[in-house]
Amino acid sequence: MTTPTSADTAVTPYRDEQRRTLNVLRFAVVPGNAAVAGMVAVVSLLAKDMLGSDRLAGMGSAAFTTGAAITAIPLSAAMRRRGRRTPLAAALFIGAAGALVAATGGQLRWFWLFIIGMAFFGAGQSATLQGRYVAADLAPDPDRAKAIGAIVWIGTLGAVGGPILSPFEQDFGEWLGLDQYIGPYLFAAALFALSAVIYVFFLRPDPLELTGAVDPDAERSRPLLQVRRSYGEIRRSPGAMLGLIAMAGSQAAMVGVMTMTPPHMKDHGHSDLSAYVIAVHIVGMFGLAPLVGRFVGRVGAVRAIQYGAVVLGAGTVAAVVAGYVPAMIFLGLFLLGLGWNIGLIGGTTLLTASVPVSARVEAQGTGDLTLSLCGAVAAFASGFVKQGWGYHILADIATVVAGAILVYAWLTQARFRSAGLTPAA
Repeated sequence: MTTPTSADTAVTPYRDEQRRTLNVLRFAVVPGNAAVAGMVAVVSLLAKDMLGSDRLAGMGSAAFTTGAAITAIPLSAAMRRRGRRTPLAAALFIGAAGALVAATGGQLRWFWLFIIGMAFFGAGQSATLQGRYVAADLAPDPDRAKAIGAIVWIGTLGAVGGPILSPFEQDFGEWLGLDQYIGPYLFAAALFALSAVIYVFFLRPDPLELTGAVDPDAERSRPLLQVRRSYGEIRRSPGAMLGLIAMAGSQAAMVGVMTMTPPHMKDHGHSDLSAYVIAVHIVGMFGLAPLVGRFVGRVGAVRAIQYGAVVLGAGTVAAVVAGYVPAMIFLGLFLLGLGWNIGLIGGTTLLTASVPVSARVEAQGTGDLTLSLCGAVAAFASGFVKQGWGYHILADIATVVAGAILVYAWLTQARFRSAGLTPAA
């Protein structure tokens, strides 16, 4: 077994450049997260409104999550050749166009066009997710989790504001003569475009160029080959594999339960509270990220992933115990978001630290591909599970996923100890 310590060389602490990069990210991720979160608050409701059933109501979320997955590999390959700035901006502009297409499909009641738009919208989500990797580019190893946590946290402003503003965006859309739930898509398009403009004009110098990780002659995206190579790198490191499983499993559990929570609440006469439940959920996802980043740095990523799995499971159990009590739904969705946060930051930190610099960008893209695909499957299946067996069974399945992450983390930690090795992060 190879040592799980990082194979990369020391990264020069570009203090001023890192400070500037983090400031740019702070301004860019807020509108990006607001676009995604505002759409999440209404996407399953719009799909259900068009179809008249919960069974396929998760397809909207599945479509944009699949779009994010498809975008992850070409986006990481483009950044390998050109740096972070231009590819991130291009993906966000594509996401903005997708939001407008989805709005058109929703207004015309053309479900197929709505799904196409949501798939393109996923490109913007992919770019928003990869902002956390940009934060780590110039960070020294001891500060990597802290930098990631800081950027995940600042997204709270947009991620919470999106759902809270959703009712007003719906009213604005209806004032324009559009159907209910269409307004948030117009705002999402504008917010993605704003985020793209910030990257274009202010992410200078490009942090990936400063690290020497940009290779203009790198081969263009060959997704299957890149994924195969990246998975090979990840499999060689127990730490990287645990990081990948923590990110993907946390995403699947979180997305599956979150997607069906608004329809579940609507079924029981609490649709007026669903946007606020999503807002509280997103506070859990992002609000404590600086503390989570410090926590990961203090206890180590492996131990943090174990704690994250416990919190994630507590959230899904609370959602089951809640029944139709709104207060328990608020608590359950908050814990669900917090468990996801710990799993994402711990998993991202461990994956980034456990692969060589030469393979890092591609491994990050493969990590987000896996994360997004697992989320897409969970979102698509969530409507069928809820319709066929109920919301409580959906939450039970998510609890099993959280338990599996915990067991795998324990086994990985035991493997490190038996070999006398120390995790890379």
